[in-house]
Amino acid sequence: MAGSLSERLAAVNGRIARAALKSGRRPEDVQLVAVTKMVPVDRLGEAVSCGIKIFGENRVQDFLAKHEVWGDRVEWHLIGNLQQNKAKYLVNKVGLIHSLDSSNLARRLDTLSESGGHPWKVLVQVNVAGEATKHGLAPEDVPAFLDEIRGLKGLDLLGLMTVAPFAEDPETVRPVFRELRLLRDELSCGRPWLNLQHLSMGMSNDFEIAIEEGATMVRIGSVLFGY
Repeated sequence: MAGSLSERLAAVNGRIARAALKSGRRPEDVQLVAVTKMVPVDRLGEAVSCGIKIFGENRVQDFLAKHEVWGDRVEWHLIGNLQQNKAKYLVNKVGLIHSLDSSNLARRLDTLSESGGHPWKVLVQVNVAGEATKHGLAPEDVPAFLDEIRGLKGLDLLGLMTVAPFAEDPETVRPVFRELRLLRDELSCGRPWLNLQHLSMGMSNDFEIAIEEGATMVRIGSVLFGY
């Protein structure tokens, strides 16, 4: 991909800003999560020097290797599927888990929060498009799930996440992002104890549409790092 990382970052930030303004919001209301799943650890220094502050990893093993080098000098998000038996390796290491999708994982995180000393910040992953290859709860199952985990003090639920199907024309997945926003709004109205401030949705091929539909976090890798 042409251009330096700093040039590509400036271009992405410009696109984020334009999409935010188009939807009547401030550019600073949208956080960029730089997806580093294909980025070797020795390239992270360049990303940090460019001003990237939040890194998203899909796999716990890859995250741990990078965290060993960079520690807490950046904010780490776990954006991929999280298996219960690997959650223990993330204690006091990640700022946000985007992929809470089962009551068993919720209870495991709740138990682990005792050793961490503070609740986990989490998003609930919703499989809006119903793809068999994607993780996440069906939209209709989310209300009961939230009621089920309401009493878990070890979780700080901050919002919802989804992964839209890949499409050559990103406009075709706009309904997926809109449905997640409408679900968030419905849940917030019916359950005033919730603070669903974040919608993590939109990736390299569709993030502008996601922002127009209300995304507060976009997960971008390939257009930044060229993988």
